[in-house]
Parts: sequence; structure tokens; C-alpha cells
Amino acid sequence: MGNHTQALYADVIIPLPLPQLYTYQVPEEQRARLQAGCRVVVSFGKQKTLTAIVHHLHHKAPEHYTPKPILEVLDDTPTVNELQLSLFSWMADYYMCTPGEVIQAALPSALKISTQSFISLVPGVRPESHSLSEEEHRIVKLVQEHGTLQYEELSRKVRNGRLYSLLKELQDKGLIDIFEKAKERYTPKRQRKVRLAERWLNDKEALNDLLVSLEKKAPQQWYALLKYIETSGILRDWTRNQAGVEKQALHANDARIKPAAIQALVKKGVFEEFEVEVSRFAAIDPHKLQPLPALSPAQQEAFRQIMHAFFEEKKDIALLHGVTGSGKTEIYIHFIQQALDSGSQVLYLLPEIALTTQIVQRLRKIFGDKMGVYHSRFSDNERVEVWRGVQSGRFSFVVGVRSAVFLPFDNLSLIIVDEEHEASYKQHEPAPRYHARDVAMMLGKLHYAKVLLGSATPALETFYHAQQGRYGYVSLQQRYGNARLPRVIISDLRAAQKKNRLRYSFAPELYEAIHRRLERQEQVILFQNRRGYAPYLCCEDCGWIPKCRFCNVSLTYHMHERLLRCHYCGHQQGAKGTCRACGSSRVKNVGIGTEKIEDELKLLFPEARVARMDLDTTRGKDAYQKLIDRFEAHDIDILVGTQMLTKGLDFEKVTLVGIVDADQLLYFPDFRAHERAYQLLTQVSGRAGRKEAAGEVIIQSRHPEHPVLLDVQQQAYEQLVNRELQERRTYNYPPFVRLIGLQVKHTKEELAHAAAHDLVELLQKKLGKARVLGPDVPLVDKVRNYYLRNILVKIERQGINLSAVKKYIAYCIQQLTLQKDYRRVVVVVDVDPA
Repeated sequence: MGNHTQALYADVIIPLPLPQLYTYQVPEEQRARLQAGCRVVVSFGKQKTLTAIVHHLHHKAPEHYTPKPILEVLDDTPTVNELQLSLFSWMADYYMCTPGEVIQAALPSALKISTQSFISLVPGVRPESHSLSEEEHRIVKLVQEHGTLQYEELSRKVRNGRLYSLLKELQDKGLIDIFEKAKERYTPKRQRKVRLAERWLNDKEALNDLLVSLEKKAPQQWYALLKYIETSGILRDWTRNQAGVEKQALHANDARIKPAAIQALVKKGVFEEFEVEVSRFAAIDPHKLQPLPALSPAQQEAFRQIMHAFFEEKKDIALLHGVTGSGKTEIYIHFIQQALDSGSQVLYLLPEIALTTQIVQRLRKIFGDKMGVYHSRFSDNERVEVWRGVQSGRFSFVVGVRSAVFLPFDNLSLIIVDEEHEASYKQHEPAPRYHARDVAMMLGKLHYAKVLLGSATPALETFYHAQQGRYGYVSLQQRYGNARLPRVIISDLRAAQKKNRLRYSFAPELYEAIHRRLERQEQVILFQNRRGYAPYLCCEDCGWIPKCRFCNVSLTYHMHERLLRCHYCGHQQGAKGTCRACGSSRVKNVGIGTEKIEDELKLLFPEARVARMDLDTTRGKDAYQKLIDRFEAHDIDILVGTQMLTKGLDFEKVTLVGIVDADQLLYFPDFRAHERAYQLLTQVSGRAGRKEAAGEVIIQSRHPEHPVLLDVQQQAYEQLVNRELQERRTYNYPPFVRLIGLQVKHTKEELAHAAAHDLVELLQKKLGKARVLGPDVPLVDKVRNYYLRNILVKIERQGINLSAVKKYIAYCIQQLTLQKDYRRVVVVVDVDPA
């Protein structure tokens, strides 16, 4: 009997929201190189060609469909390793999403292929033996000249509206092939260089004669050749010629040399041109690296206690609770160095790009080229370079924002989550709606790595778990060096308004404090958690407020652009000076945003240099860094901004921080509002007086007696925690229960409402009324043309099978959307909503 090779199949993760893996057949010729974690090109449905990830290989054919073959294998070695595949599976299960959605979020888009149509001649055919029209003949000639041509390129050359029909006719005549070719989006950065052709190295006299001849006949070429000899250093060492010199460097900043002169030397065979692959990240001279910073006695003690928690108490997670300015970063640096010395990898997470710039510069001076940086402001190619750099071992230490948890680490021993309380660690759209701190803990578990959480104002859940002994706990309550914690003053806006003492948005205390700082040439930071000029416009005659057409929310007024903009969907429209309802010109601004404060400061302090830092002013890749550099160089006296200002910034000359309106933080309808307000106010307060000069913080409020404001003033974190925990225990909120949020969406309000009610009934059948709350109408109940209804599921932490509850929720959603009326209903699941 003939011995047939058993068919091999691959279960792949397709980057689409599909609930299960899909099986493809592995062609014979691709078997040897295919492994789990490799990228493959597969066709899916009628049209789609996608980049999928091989999850595992096996010999069992699918029962319900005939598997298609894998079209192409893109990798010789896996792009995704086994530990990553385990993490992705856990994320899909825990956050109730699909493996495809996790892959879509995890892989930089440049690692996914795009498909393009190509045209080539059928081998062996003779076009002249066919009768062709003039246009057909032209197409064939172009394809013949190029070998293969991309459809887009051909359409640019031919410019004929009937191109597709002409190609179809040529295909029918058997002259051309039209085929799809997978194209990798990642392109390495390449540098064009030149070097002396070999013959001149072997004949120094000929080189000398050449120089004499060029000096008389072609002075520009002579300059170019001299510059090459000088720049390359070949006179000191002829072997340096091999490396060559960057082509651009020969003519940059030198008016005597034109690019054409260099090209002429290439044509004459004096230079040879070549390309090299180079990094997109500037190299750092290892001789210029700085030593590790010295630790103060308080920092040394904190370092020792963390080591004790990790290795004596055998805790895998530890919380470093250090006040703002206590020097947590210096402690992290010593832990990073220790891990790198042991030959393992380190991940350092920061909540926002805004934070990375100052810290990255600092860390790069110590760790140099071993360190990679990973965040969303990078181009696709830069992100792939970091991904590949982690795989190859070039980067053993990465600083990144939440998406850095997806990188292909294979030997992590330490994960640092700085500012672990930050809400921006939570991904809201699209799925997976993960929390990077929690994923980091799971990542630590998979790698047997230690996880160090750091914050001046830890999340209540984190602090509670540390107090319960689940995590190690280390407190650092002393600022670094001679810096003292700032004095906090609460300014009564209501009283100032009654006495008519407000100057625009500023009470006398804040106005006078800014004035004093400017006189002393010190710097001021002002915080207002609303960008734009005014939260909304309102007609004084009829009460009309401009609203977004797609969302049930007022449009924010941006005065400098004369625009009304929706901060939910991005819709914008011109701002007319008249009311669209009654035609009145009495339209006023209501409330204050960062843009308005910036304008008011320019009127009150015309001599001061004022700048603004918010989403509108930091959109460009380097815009944030430029602002920081200007502030650091004291080109800015007053910096106004949103939450971006509150984190991680360290400026010597800042002695005053002002919070323009604290009330909008305190009275937000969310069970975490008081915790968040305390964290934000404490963090922004921490920007003041970080060096020798004493700092001052002025918080403006219409409710100066509010307990949270008094907690901030007294630095009474534990007082806030005890009060909040008591309330959460009473009303069943985290950390005492787990939450799963469900948002029901439909373009018709009545259907969204009915579907949400029906889903609540389905859920309550097994989970009971106490565990399923809602449906509620959210604060903004229409976003991007969808009407929204919220449902909240509360699950006890003990004595209940969380996995079974999630399966039941998924089953209920499926039952709902199978109903004819609810086919178009969308249910968004958010596990551990933040």
C-alpha cells in the first residue's frame, strides 16, 4: 500500500471579530517553514485577502467546510511567540472579545499585508501574432517593458476610462495574467551611500592624477571627491572606504557641491553607489552615557523594602506609594539596571505619550541604544522596527504606553507600571477594552516576572489589595532632595463673585499669585480639564444651544478656528455670530475651556508669554516635545492645559499651580468621581516646587468646604480611601465586586430602549435582579447616530464562577441579536469599566 502523507492544517486567527479560529490547509511546499505564530496570507469570503496568525498546526480536517489553502507564508520565524499567543487567548476570554480583535489591536498595521493587482504577460506568448487595437498594443508594450506592472501604476500611464475592460479583453485573448500579490507594508529605512570604486584604491597614483584633472576641468566634482576623502577618513585607514559616506552628507550644507556633481562621479566610475538598511532611531554614543543616579537614604530604604517584598515575602506584585516628587523614577532605574544585568528584558509602562518625552530623554542618557520606545505617535514603520528590535534582542528594555504589552517579549523579568492609577491605561474603543495594568499583571504571571506598580495616588482597588496583603506595599512619603510638598490654598469662587472681585475666571488669590510669580521670573502652570474656548454657546433670547447632529451633546466652541466641534465624534461646523433658531445676535459663551483661559491671561498679563497644552495644540508627532522644550528653556511663563499637564512633568522654575475650576471634577456622575478628582488635583499640585523654591497650589471652587478638597489640602489620601471604601462596600462597588458594563446601541431610539429592557430580563433570569442594574439612559445618550442604553452587571468576588457568568452574558447577547427586530442592535461589552 502507498504511504500517503497525512494532510496538515493550520488553525489561524483572522483579524476580524469572529468567535472562533478558522482552519486552512497547509500546501506541501510550505510545511517545512510554517510554525505557530507565523503570519500567513489567506483568502476569506469572496473578496478578502487577509494577514492571519497561525495559532497551531494539526491533522484534523474541519467538519462543516472544505478548508482553503494558505496562499503565502510571510515569515521564516514567528512574528508572534507562544507566550504572546497565550496572552492573546487570555485577553479574548477575560475581556469577552474575539481573538481576531486582539490580533487587530496587537499587531502594528505595517505587519499586515495589503493586496494589490498586478499585470504580467503570459510566458511564451507572441503579442505580434494577435490583432490588437492601438490602446491594447500600448498596454502590452508597457507590460513588456516593465515585466510586471501594478494596476494603479498602469492606470496612471494609460489614463483610459476603459482600462479594466481592455485588460479583460487581453486576458481573454490569453496575452496577460492579472493576479493579486501580497505586499508587506513595512519598509525598512534605507540610506543611499557612495564609496570609491575598487580600482582607485589599488592605484593611488591614478587617484592623484584624477584629482589634478578634476581641479581644472570640473571643480564641483573635485570638491565632492575631496570632501569624500576627508569625511570617510580613508587616508588614515583605506579599509574605511567599505562603509562609504551617505550621499546626502556630501552636498548638504555645502554650496560648492551640487548633487549633479556626485552623480557625474558615479557615471565616470569614480564612485559606486549602494544602499544600506539603517535604524529610524538615532544612535547614542556609548561613551556619553550617564551613570545611575545616586539614591537618597529614603530611596535606598524603599528599594530595599521592594526587594524584600519580591524575594523574601515571595510577592509577584508590589506597590510603591510615593508622594509626587519623591523620586520614584530613580528607584525604577536601579531595578531596570539590575534586571538588564541579569540578561533579561524589562517593560516600563507609562499612561500617555505626554509622559514619555521627558522620562525617555532621561532614561536614554543612562541606557542608550538598549532602550526602545513604543507609542501610537510613532509611524507604522517605527513601531515595526521596535517590534523587530525586541525579537532580535536589540532592545532589551522598552518604555511604552498601553499597547506595549503586546510586544514579542520572550524573557521578561520586570514590568514597571508607573502612575498605575491612570484612567488612560484603559482602552475604550475598539475591543479589546483592556486595562494595561491588569494585562501587565497577567504578562508578569506568564513570564514569571515581577510587577512593580508606582503612584502618588494609587487606584483604590490597588491600595485595597496591597492592604489585604495580596501585593507587597512600600511607602515613600518624603520628597527628593530639599524639595517640600507645596502649600495648598482653596479659593472661594462664590465669595469672590458676590463681592464682584473676579477678574474673568480668576479669583483675587490666584490673580495676585500669578502676578507675584511673573515679577520674580518664576513659572506658572494652570489646569482646566476642558479644551476649546467655551463648553457651549447659548442664545440669550431664546435659549438655543448648538448641538451635534450625530450625538446628543452640545458643540464646544473653538474661537481661534471659529469652529463648533463635537468632542465625541469629531463633527465640526462654522460658528456664526447669530442664533440659528431665532436670528438673534445675542449669542454668548457659557463656561470656560483652555483656549478661553489663554486669551484671558493675555489680556490680564500682556507682558507674559502664555502657551496652551491640550489635544488641539499637540496633534503633531513632535508638537508636545517642542512645548516641553520651550517651557524648560523658560520661553514660556504660563502654561495652560488639560490633564496632559498633570503627569510626570518636572520643571525647576514652576512655583505656582492653579486649578481654575475644580467643581467639574467633583460633581461628575460616576462612582469614581471623588477618587479621580483627588488623584488629578494631587498630581497637578505635585508639579509645584519640585526643587529648592517652595511651591504653592491654588484650587478655585464654589464649594471650598468639599471633603475631597480638604483631603487634597491635608495630603490625607488614607482619609479619602477609608471614606470611599466604606461607601463602596455599602453600595456594592469595586473592589468588593466585579463590574461588567453592557452598552446597547441602535440607530432608532425606541429599538435601543426595547432591546436593552429585553436583555435585562434575559440576564436577570439566572443572575437575579440584584446583580443586573438598568437599563439606564447615559449622560450623553446618542453618539455617532447611535442611541445608547447602559446595563451594569455586578458580580461578587467570592463564591461565583466568573467564567460561567461571562458565558451566560455572551449567550444572552446572542439570543437577543438572533431576534428579527434586534438584528441590527449592537451590544458593547466592557469588562472592568474604568
